[in-house]
Amino acid sequence: MEYPDQYNQDISTNKAVHIYFAQAIPLITYIDESCLYLKEKKCRICESMCKNEAIDLHQISRKMELKVAAVILSPGYDVFDPKVRDEYGYGRLQNVVTGMDYERLLCATGPYEGRILRASDKRHPHNIAWIQCVGSRRDSEGDNDYCSAVCCTYAQKQVILTKDHNSGAACTIFHNDVRSYGKGFEAYYQRVQEFPDVRFVRSYASIAGEDPETRNVIIRYATESQGVKEESFDMVVLSVGLNPPADHKALAKTFGIEINRHGFCQIDSANPMVTTRPGIFVSGAFQGPMDIPESVFTASAAGSQCGELLNYRRGKLTTDRIYPPERDCAADEPRIGVFVCHCGSNISRVVDVPDTVASIRSLPHVVHVQDQLFSCATNSMKAIVDTVKEKALNRVVIAACSPRTLEPLFRDTLREAGINKYYLDMANIREHCSWCHVREKEAATAKARDIIRMSVARSIDLEALQEFDLPVNKAALVVGGGLAGMTCALSIAEQGHDVHLLERESELGGTAKRLHSTLDGRDVQADLTKLIRRVYSHPAIHVYTDAVITEATGYVGNFVTRLTSEKGVTAIEHGAVVIAIGAEEYRPVEYLYGEDERVLTNLELGERIAREDDTVSRARSVMMIQCVGCRNEDRGYCSRVCCSHSIKNALKLKEINPDMDVAVAFRDMRTYGFNETYYREASRKGVRFIRWTPADPPGVERARAGDGRPVLQVALTDSVLGKRLAFDADLLVLAAAVIPPESAQEIASLFKVPLGPDGFFQEGHVKLRPVEFAASGVFLCGLAHYPKLIPEAVNQAYGAAGRVLALLSNDIVTVSGAVCEVHERTCTGCGACAAVCSYGAIEFRKAKQGQKAVVNPVICKGDGLCNAVCPTGAIVLKHFTDRQILSQIDALIPESTAAK
Repeated sequence: MEYPDQYNQDISTNKAVHIYFAQAIPLITYIDESCLYLKEKKCRICESMCKNEAIDLHQISRKMELKVAAVILSPGYDVFDPKVRDEYGYGRLQNVVTGMDYERLLCATGPYEGRILRASDKRHPHNIAWIQCVGSRRDSEGDNDYCSAVCCTYAQKQVILTKDHNSGAACTIFHNDVRSYGKGFEAYYQRVQEFPDVRFVRSYASIAGEDPETRNVIIRYATESQGVKEESFDMVVLSVGLNPPADHKALAKTFGIEINRHGFCQIDSANPMVTTRPGIFVSGAFQGPMDIPESVFTASAAGSQCGELLNYRRGKLTTDRIYPPERDCAADEPRIGVFVCHCGSNISRVVDVPDTVASIRSLPHVVHVQDQLFSCATNSMKAIVDTVKEKALNRVVIAACSPRTLEPLFRDTLREAGINKYYLDMANIREHCSWCHVREKEAATAKARDIIRMSVARSIDLEALQEFDLPVNKAALVVGGGLAGMTCALSIAEQGHDVHLLERESELGGTAKRLHSTLDGRDVQADLTKLIRRVYSHPAIHVYTDAVITEATGYVGNFVTRLTSEKGVTAIEHGAVVIAIGAEEYRPVEYLYGEDERVLTNLELGERIAREDDTVSRARSVMMIQCVGCRNEDRGYCSRVCCSHSIKNALKLKEINPDMDVAVAFRDMRTYGFNETYYREASRKGVRFIRWTPADPPGVERARAGDGRPVLQVALTDSVLGKRLAFDADLLVLAAAVIPPESAQEIASLFKVPLGPDGFFQEGHVKLRPVEFAASGVFLCGLAHYPKLIPEAVNQAYGAAGRVLALLSNDIVTVSGAVCEVHERTCTGCGACAAVCSYGAIEFRKAKQGQKAVVNPVICKGDGLCNAVCPTGAIVLKHFTDRQILSQIDALIPESTAAK
């Protein structure tokens, strides 16, 4: 689709028109202050193009007064503007773009419809460089001294997407430390490194200029072996960091809160959602730079804290949604409506939508076909409802994106139209077609026609299914009495629900019992003591120590957990479960640990510092080694907290004795966010940082120093000096990995929830459901999910509490109708189905013909494993029956073709 130049200027340069997304659903278009019409009364193309007359550029602003009991501030962040530093050439050199600009280039709705083109000549770049830490980790004027936390990973993502667009593209990332600290991020980093023609160059880089003929960008950088080099690139991407919101000072003044010296909200690390003004909470990146999963659960967390304040109002302002009576279509001839989505241009830039629509019109039982710009937009869903009613449709096919994201929305649309929600089928022509066949437009169009034809064939055999409404037990069970578990339990209890808190040890506290201070100076033991006191004094919290779970049964809203504890044998009925069993410290087998008492872990050093141990205060030199037990073949993940923990201990040692020689042997210092300032402080105080690589790790042996005292001699290569150094240490401190607890597998089996490849619990979706499992009613928080710092664990604990309350605040819970069912007459009772069921939904009951399998439809998740292994075909998966699947195959491969 071609637009006038003025319109292109408006959407690419001014970026004035936006679509607001909530959980990937476009809800509303808004226009910001950069709009040319608002500024200069020019260009009203967006208003004239809108088919629904939804854009009115003549609206006037108005003030509203709202009376509320609580406020959540989620203003997000702004992106660092590299124009403040002319050295980057941004805005001056055409082929220098920011990471945000590059995202727009990659996007199907971007200025070149998803093609990566240079601004100077509209050609595809084949040699692209990324410069990291632009606007971050620098003390210079105009920059930020903190780490923006997300840039390393988003640059790696952009490299992968670039290689998807052009597998032959050469990609170079100029970086300092690679901070892939999040869950799954280290594996992502390793994956990017394995791509052909991808380089990670550890160097501060600068832009020297551009070639006047080619407009290529010249980067100057230093190497360890070849000195300063210059290299030409077709395009340079500046990985810009995160700034606080532009209006952060006005925002703080308006709401009467304090901000920190960086311009973000001033938070309490013991409860990062609270501001300095009671009743006002903060979520998302206004707490500080953070990634999407953390932002998502801080939103739920802030909601939970509001719930504590407003529990007395819960449910008093809600109204029940009323649907029209459901039309019985079981005996009717199928009347199918097909709605083909452009998804902006995500689909239509590859798939010929008009041609696809034309090909569908002649399919059997299809009485209506329509294309839509965004099928999930409010006006489009209303059009679907109106069409179903007007043309008496009794089947609907949505040819759009993945059903995983939007199927619930479209099912609800069918209910509003008065037909059973299971008469919907989604044909995924985005992920399964346009996104994976970008360069094969004709083939992609043919495949889209095939996918839709199969979906239409399947929809003919769809049946109306009924869902189950179940009562909800209002109590919650929290497994794990550490910091996260107790925080979560208290938040749930404060909102009027009984909580049963289980702790395997004889006392509460978990790993926090071994921590004495945070990097920002909080007294962990004082905070922990207050928290434990609050838990024991709360009338709605029932604590079980020395607890061992013997059995866990039931389903969402109605669980029964049996255990033994100091209270004896107990059976607890509850509606929700939170798993917060924490993690453990790796016991090293490296570097003489366990053989020499002078070799400690970070936790052990912290405990000695707290009790003012003489071996610490008398030490003249201390060496710390990072990444012990992780980022290796045995454990490929980063333990996230170790670098900050080592910095904290190093600063404590410098407080004890400023002349103590402290050195840190590291691979990448991952002091992300505001912890970067403490890294810089440690360096200023004389802590030495020496990088090592997996190919040349440190060596440790017992020796004697020049003055004759016994020491641990640590030998490692300094890449800057190019020499092997020997460091005489009185104490050797190992940054030992955080590992899953021994009980993780047992708990996972009891509650039918999965563990990830690293042994930590696997959430339902890394971004959309970061505190939930696929198993309904079971939630997750704390170190059991993945290593994290105390503020992050508290954030997630409140986030889990928020999701629990979303369940327990309802009187009923609705369970899917797409579940398995056993035909008793053909069941042989072989047990193959029960062996593969991940959820324990199948049991055996005595019948006249012997033992027969029975599926509990409430527990069943409809994954179809039992259906697949049943040797007699006795199990039917509703909504995915053999007949429905075979009809799809027949539609794809006609009998005449199959016969050949």
